[in-house]
Amino acid sequence: MTYIYVDVLIILNIYVNYFLIKSTARITHTNLKTYRCIISSVVGSAFSLMILLPEIGILANTIIKLFAAVLIVSLAFGIKDKFKLMKLILCFYGINFVFAGIMLAIYMIFKPSFMGYNNTSIYIDFSLLTLVICTIIAYAAICLIRLIMDGGKADGGKYTVIIKFKNKIISIDGLMDTGNSLIDSFSGKPVIICSEKDISKLFNEEISFDISSLIGINTEMPKGFRLIPFSTISESGIIPIFKPDEVIIKEENTNRTRNVDALIGVNSKETDAIFNPKLLTI
Repeated sequence: MTYIYVDVLIILNIYVNYFLIKSTARITHTNLKTYRCIISSVVGSAFSLMILLPEIGILANTIIKLFAAVLIVSLAFGIKDKFKLMKLILCFYGINFVFAGIMLAIYMIFKPSFMGYNNTSIYIDFSLLTLVICTIIAYAAICLIRLIMDGGKADGGKYTVIIKFKNKIISIDGLMDTGNSLIDSFSGKPVIICSEKDISKLFNEEISFDISSLIGINTEMPKGFRLIPFSTISESGIIPIFKPDEVIIKEENTNRTRNVDALIGVNSKETDAIFNPKLLTI
């Protein structure tokens, strides 16, 4: 017999929901604000209380779980475009399905005393270390899937990259280039390379992006910026990057837009916004 502690159940599901939402954002390259992720994780954890109810059947379970997915994704991403929202919901639901399937398989095969399963909800009387280790392994698997999916090459076309930062908006001609594989190792996010001339329009004060001045002994980085190394066929070095409030890539031929989760890098030699095709794949 498994004893279920409601506090452990809620904490576990907040943690798992946070991971599942983050995974959805990672797979779809969708921007996700931390406070939204936390709020949606907390709200979604309420549905875990279904484990305390009598069995309600597959149909009712499916309807409730679908409603939960719509609510959680809507709160997390706040996307009004129905097509984009549907893709995010399907991705989130798919990740949930895989996670629940793995947990059910473990429960059915091993019948561990610390696990409970009812109404497609999982309860685990966990140790913190075990939970952290399992999360790291699961997130690494998600990143591997994303890497495999990014192996494909998107079609060419004419693009515009729209960057929003502190109530200012700029539009830059976009150039899709598989050669830009720059990833910020700290956040794992791809970097779009833009020109110093264009990015300067986002700031009220004069900001120098000259690398020699940025790495001077007595020189501080502009607020919100940090340096990362980069390497191309012709050169290597370091460039400043920052996180904008929002990045949208618009395909001019179809007028379709896509919010992407990316950082902005500044290079004085560029004239277009250079981005990798993987930002437009799911």
